[in-house]
Amino acid sequence: MKLHLGCGKRYLPGFVHIDINPFEHVDHVTPIDCLDMIEDGAAELIYASHCFEYFDRVEAVRVLSEWRRVLKSGGILRLAVPSFEELLEVYRATGELDRLIGPIFGRWELKNGTCIYHKTVYDRKSLKSLLESNGFRDTTEWDWRRELPTGYDDYSRAYYPHMDLDNGICTSLNMQALKA
Repeated sequence: MKLHLGCGKRYLPGFVHIDINPFEHVDHVTPIDCLDMIEDGAAELIYASHCFEYFDRVEAVRVLSEWRRVLKSGGILRLAVPSFEELLEVYRATGELDRLIGPIFGRWELKNGTCIYHKTVYDRKSLKSLLESNGFRDTTEWDWRRELPTGYDDYSRAYYPHMDLDNGICTSLNMQALKA
């Protein structure tokens, strides 16, 4: 089983879609930190793009514990979060603070009218450390060109300038790790 957590409006073929919003393709409408409907060790892959940063660093430990529970031994946790390092590069290049506000302090309006906000940021070192201190190993970066279907568009391929996939700065930190 492959889980797409925090999928929002995006559909990935072959995945079980879990989101807090009731979009048509969502299989389970629930917060992504409460996967009671998934048995222990049932998932070979979890894909979570630009949703992990909605949990603060304390909450992140609990979230990783839940995600680790549903992953089988050696299962893959594939994350994408805003890259603090690359966002700083964008700021250095442009001097425009407004380019960082959305990725760092992101706001997502839920179907019920409430809003949730980003609670933290990560760089390579901090995300790797968090993963490896919470039951994951072999942390590496992953490339959306190899891992996602052709034409699939989500924030794992966020670039500045917008959609300059060849010459731009990828502002998404895409990391994966295996369940230890």
